[in-house]
Amino acid sequence: MRLRDVGFILVVVGLGLAMSRGVIRSASPVRTAPETPVAARPGVVDRVDEAFREGWRERGIEPAPTASELAVLRRLTLALTGTVPSLEEIRRFEADAPGRRLEVRLEELLRDRRAADYLAERFARAFVGVEDGPFIVFRRRRFVTWLSDALMENRPYSAIVRDLIAERGIWTDRPAVNFVSVTRDEMTERPDPERLAARVSRAFLGARIDCAQCHDHPFQPWKQEDFRGLAAFFGGIRSNLRGVSDAEDSYRPLDRKTKEPLTIAAAVPSNPELLPAEGDPRDRLASWVVDPKNPYFARAAVNRTWAILVGRPLVDPIDDIPAAAEVPPALDLLAADFVEHGYDLRRLIRAIVATEVYRLDSVDIPEEAAAPEDETWAAFPMTRLRPEQVAGALAQSSSLTTMGPNSPWFARAIAYAEGNDFVRRYGDAGEDEFAPRGGTIPQRLLLMNGELVEKRTKPEMWNASKRIAGLAPTDEKAVELTYLAVLTRRPTPEEAAHFAPRLAGTTGDARSELIADLFWTLLNSAEFSWNH
Repeated sequence: MRLRDVGFILVVVGLGLAMSRGVIRSASPVRTAPETPVAARPGVVDRVDEAFREGWRERGIEPAPTASELAVLRRLTLALTGTVPSLEEIRRFEADAPGRRLEVRLEELLRDRRAADYLAERFARAFVGVEDGPFIVFRRRRFVTWLSDALMENRPYSAIVRDLIAERGIWTDRPAVNFVSVTRDEMTERPDPERLAARVSRAFLGARIDCAQCHDHPFQPWKQEDFRGLAAFFGGIRSNLRGVSDAEDSYRPLDRKTKEPLTIAAAVPSNPELLPAEGDPRDRLASWVVDPKNPYFARAAVNRTWAILVGRPLVDPIDDIPAAAEVPPALDLLAADFVEHGYDLRRLIRAIVATEVYRLDSVDIPEEAAAPEDETWAAFPMTRLRPEQVAGALAQSSSLTTMGPNSPWFARAIAYAEGNDFVRRYGDAGEDEFAPRGGTIPQRLLLMNGELVEKRTKPEMWNASKRIAGLAPTDEKAVELTYLAVLTRRPTPEEAAHFAPRLAGTTGDARSELIADLFWTLLNSAEFSWNH
C-alpha cells in the first residue's frame, strides 16, 4: 500500500474519531439564537385543542400527562423520516433552548430531503400502490422521486393531485402520469377507468365509492351510478409508447343482466355545481376534486396526514370517511384551515404536531383511552412501527452520526440494500398500512437472530457499540448513550443500576462485547418496536 493511501486512511479514521468524540460528550451550551427560523404557530391549533378538551369534559376524562420532549422527538422523526433520531441529532436538539426545541427540529425536518423522500413513499402507496406495475409504461421510482421533489418545493397538495388526475405525456418526462399508467390493462392495452375511479375516490376523497361498482353501497349514500359516472371521466384515456393521452371515447361497462354495453356519461358523485362545464374530462374532474368547496378532498388529505404523523387516522378506515355521519370536530377544523391556506402540507403538519394530542404521553393513560379502538384521543396512541421504520431505526441506532444525503454514497447504498432485504423478510405492510395488525413469530425471530441485527450490533469500527465502548468516559455514560441511540431516552435509575455495574473494570474487546449485548437487548425490547 502506498504511503499516500495510508495517510488518507489515517485522516478518515481521525475525522471519524473526532466526530464520535463530539457526539459522545455532553450536550453543548444552550443556543440562544435559533439557527433555523421557526414558523408561527398555526392559529387553528387552539381551536383543535379546545375541541378535544370539550370531548374529554363530556366524558369526564382526564387526559394523559404531557410526554417528554425526547419522546415527542422520537415519534416526530419516525413519522417524517422513517427512523429514530441519531445521537448527533439528539445532542443538537438538547443544545437548543427548552420550549422551542421541537419547533426548531420540525422546521429542520420539513426541509430535509429524508423527510420528503419518506413522505413521498407514504403518499405514493395510496396513489399508485406498492407493486411494480405494468412493464415499460410505469416507473414507480420515477414517480416517487417526482413526488419527493414536489414536497421539497412545498407545492400545494391540490396542484400535486391535479397533475396526477389530468397530466399527459410520457411516464419518465411527466412522472405524474404514472398515476394513470399503473392501471394499464394488458388485455385492452388501455388504463382501466374503474381502477382509476377507485383510486380517485379512496386516495383523494376518502370514500369507498368503488364499493358501489356492482350495486348501491349498503351503508353509504353512494350509488352504482356514482361510481360509473366517476369512471366515465377516464373513458377516453390512452396509454402507449407515446405516453398518456385522451381521445374521443366513452365508458361502456356491461349491463349485469343483459350483458350489453351501456353508455355512461361522466358525472361526479356529489356537489355537481362545482364541476366545470367546459374542458377535457380529466381536467374537469381534477378541478372538481380540488375545488375548495369540495368537502371530501381536504378531509381525506387531513385524515391521511394525521395517520402518517400519529400512526392512526382520525377516522378509521382511512379511505372511508362517512359522507353523512358526524366526524371528529378536529377533522373539519384542520380541513378548513388546510383549504384557507392553499393546501399547504407543511402548515398542516405544523398544526398537527403542535396539538396537545400529539404531545400527550402514551403511559399512565386514562382507562377510556386504553382500548385499541379508542376515539377519545386522551393519550398518544401506541402503534407498531411499520417494517421500513423498524429497518430504518435498526440502521440509524447503530450509527452515532445521522444517516442521510450527507452520508458517504457507499454507506447509503449498503443501508438501502440491507433495509429492502429486511423489509422483504419482515413483511411489507402494503397499501393498507394503517390497518391494525399484531406482530408475528417470524418478525420476532428476525429481530433476535436476523443478519441485519447481528451486523449492526457487533463491535466493529464504525458501529455505535464499538465507538461508545471506546469513547464513553464512564460506565454510566456508556449505558446512557446506548439508551439514547436505541430508544431516544435516558435509562431510569433502576436500569442504569442494573447495567452499569456489569461494565465495571472491563476494557477493550470484552467491554465492546458487553455494549453490543446491551444494544441487542434494547433492540429486542418491546419499546423499540412501537411508536409511543
